[in-house]
Amino acid sequence: MESLLTLRVILDNPPAGIDFGIQSGSGNDYETIQKRRSRGDSLVFEFEVSVKDNRSDGQPNFLGPITQGAPTKRFVYIDIGRYAGQTGTECARRLKVPLVGITWPMIKAGSVETHLQGTGRDGGPTCGTAKDVSWKSH
Repeated sequence: MESLLTLRVILDNPPAGIDFGIQSGSGNDYETIQKRRSRGDSLVFEFEVSVKDNRSDGQPNFLGPITQGAPTKRFVYIDIGRYAGQTGTECARRLKVPLVGITWPMIKAGSVETHLQGTGRDGGPTCGTAKDVSWKSH
């Protein structure tokens, strides 16, 4: 059985003047979708992924061009700065957003969201793997 799930990722207070977007595809063959430049306010990204019930451990298998990684460790990327196609910036980062913690009841609800801090300790955009990601039905 395959279903669609809407994911909403809210990046709270990212640094202004930097482009952010969702990565579709992988390796050198990707495009950044929903690209927008931060003004310092929260950025909201909303997109759909397919979900199948075909894993031996019974956990959801997230599929489609936006999902990345092995079936047991799926995630989505937020491209930042040059990775999002922005020119004239030194910033070139990605933020990995793990999909761990999304349950079948959440999937049946049809939509989940998470809030992530958009500014890192260095004052630039948060990058690397997002910590303590908490998904909630939306």
